[in-house]
Amino acid sequence: MAEPLIALRGLGFRYGAHAALRGVDLEVRRGERIAFVGANGSGKSTLLRVLHGLLPPSEGERRVHGAPRLAMLFQRPFLLRLSAQANVRVALWFAGVRGADARERSALALARVGLAAEAGRPARALSGGQQQRLALARAWALQPDVLLLDEPTASLDPHAKREVEALLDELAAQGMTLLMASHQLGQVKRLAARVVYLEQGRVLADLPVQDFFDGAAPPEARLFLKGELPW
Repeated sequence: MAEPLIALRGLGFRYGAHAALRGVDLEVRRGERIAFVGANGSGKSTLLRVLHGLLPPSEGERRVHGAPRLAMLFQRPFLLRLSAQANVRVALWFAGVRGADARERSALALARVGLAAEAGRPARALSGGQQQRLALARAWALQPDVLLLDEPTASLDPHAKREVEALLDELAAQGMTLLMASHQLGQVKRLAARVVYLEQGRVLADLPVQDFFDGAAPPEARLFLKGELPW
């Protein structure tokens, strides 16, 4: 079996005295679609940030194989007070892509998410769904191997949510690795192939999506699925 792209071993993370993650063992392989689920405060967002490298582990280790390119999409993307295309080009500039190549890749990225006609509009004047698609275009332009998503459609209306999900499904079909924290179980069923359930910073289940929803999950996860634990 090929080396995992990212492996966590006995990993813990603390915010001061609070243990947000404890004893996490996890492997991520190329092309996987993994959803992280659990109640509020279970550690989903922290785990995504540790997987990305935005947060260093307090204990244990994070190993990365083959120098994969990683990009992260947040629930509320930060957009500069610039045009939609300029927001993408700035991200490319920081990645070392300049000039004609940056212009071409930013235009292609906007077209990829259906925003070519909005290229010159101020990014912050776009609708919520358009802003999230712009953030996705910005991430896609960096050509990541792994895309990490923290509640990517939580604040969107149903139409915008479907648009973003369709784009994510296309990217995954092309071989991109997707790591996603979501409290929307329907979305998890549609997009994920594997579910990791967290509770109080620990991984209590790591199962194929069908097994997780069909009764193989541990009792704690089944209570969560029944809505008996807070989101």
